[in-house]
Amino acid sequence: MKSLNIALVAHDGRKEELLSWVKFNQDMLSQHKLFATGTTGRLIEETMIEDKSGVHFPFRGKVTRLLSGPLGGDQQIGAMIAERKIDMLIFFCDNLIIQGHQNDVSALTRLAALYNIAFATNRTTADMLLTSSLLNDPNYEIQIPDCISNYANRKLK
Repeated sequence: MKSLNIALVAHDGRKEELLSWVKFNQDMLSQHKLFATGTTGRLIEETMIEDKSGVHFPFRGKVTRLLSGPLGGDQQIGAMIAERKIDMLIFFCDNLIIQGHQNDVSALTRLAALYNIAFATNRTTADMLLTSSLLNDPNYEIQIPDCISNYANRKLK
């Protein structure tokens, strides 16, 4: 399986749900490089798993933590998407409240769609992305839409 760069983001109202998802998918996620906005990254690193072998912290020191979302973390992930350094975005957003940094959230989701990366905003879609047979396909590559190069190479009058 090729290793992917996966960005994990969650608004405060959905952090517990994301942490539950991370625990459930720990084996699969541990095979990839994880990036997260500040608090979400800290909480993932502090996630404790208890199993037959005892208690362990499978993600301690294994998450690249960026700034907190409202302090620029969303924009950092957006820049990484534009630079093709992120392959998948899991963003559990709280759609019941307007965020103080709503413009950053909108920009991040726009870039994920524009650059055609795997993008989930809820647990069901995140589960389906993470279990896709395409994750194991060494020939699969993200297709960058023509509109990006067309825009970059447009001629102005």
